[in-house]
Amino acid sequence: MTLKVAFQMDPMESIDIAGDSSFALALEAQERGHKLFHYEPKNLSLSQLKPVAKLRSLTVQNITGNHFYLGEQRVADLKTDIDIILMRQDPPFDMSYITATHILEHVYPHTLVINNPTNVRNTPEKLFVTHFENVMPPTLITSDEEEIFGFRKEFKDIIVKPLFGNGGAGVFHIKPDDENLSSLIELHKTFYREPLMIQEYVPAVRQGDKRIILIDGKPVGAVNRVPAKGEARSNMHVGGKPMKCELTGRDREICEIIGPSLKEKGLLFVGIDVIGNYLTEINVTSPTGIQELSRFEDTNIASLIWDAIEKKL
Repeated sequence: MTLKVAFQMDPMESIDIAGDSSFALALEAQERGHKLFHYEPKNLSLSQLKPVAKLRSLTVQNITGNHFYLGEQRVADLKTDIDIILMRQDPPFDMSYITATHILEHVYPHTLVINNPTNVRNTPEKLFVTHFENVMPPTLITSDEEEIFGFRKEFKDIIVKPLFGNGGAGVFHIKPDDENLSSLIELHKTFYREPLMIQEYVPAVRQGDKRIILIDGKPVGAVNRVPAKGEARSNMHVGGKPMKCELTGRDREICEIIGPSLKEKGLLFVGIDVIGNYLTEINVTSPTGIQELSRFEDTNIASLIWDAIEKKL
């Protein structure tokens, strides 16, 4: 069955085809004979209560510098003209992102949206983790400076990060003798109204931050992202190095705890971050890591995701 698949994502020219998960999903969909379309979030509208997008037909090929072709732009009714929408634009998770989920609610579930737009909005990466017991490191979410200093007094070595940040931006390791915590809080309040997330520093991050991919609530593998020397962040775009790894018993326990909720909420493609024995994030907006995992495991993870998507129809 040929399906009409729309990718709501960033500009095609901006992606790195060697590591981009959306590109891998597009290649696999095309291989299966599906018709691909592309539009950016700025081209999404709600017109007379009808969700529409200015989209273009999309052809992809695995050739660096010549990896896509877009057809002529046309306006499509996303509820009647499209079978599947992959919501794949990168964060930040801001009001623009949230508005897009509200518009896509008008098509779901008549048009299948991956992931469920309601629960993309309702399960922000860092806050969603707080709904599961015995998985997080000691954590504080607050704007109250007195509370932050009390937490630091108790746990000494801490991580401070913006609640809705992404890609490791704005993440700081504050050691017990660091005198910059007050300045950091002031700087955050200058640019953000949201609370901070404060966590006990987990030394195991030096051995890596594990990205585990779950498909429809089940783990299919993991990649360990090892931070560069002198870095507390393991994100690959700040120098983290992907390395092959296996799922531990604790990893599987965490997946068993959260998996049923992911499936229930229609969060089909999810990437979770685990440091040591702790779950730190549940990434539902635009998870990455499937190309690295596919290379390490010699398995087509994009194909497994499409198998799961097609079963939903």
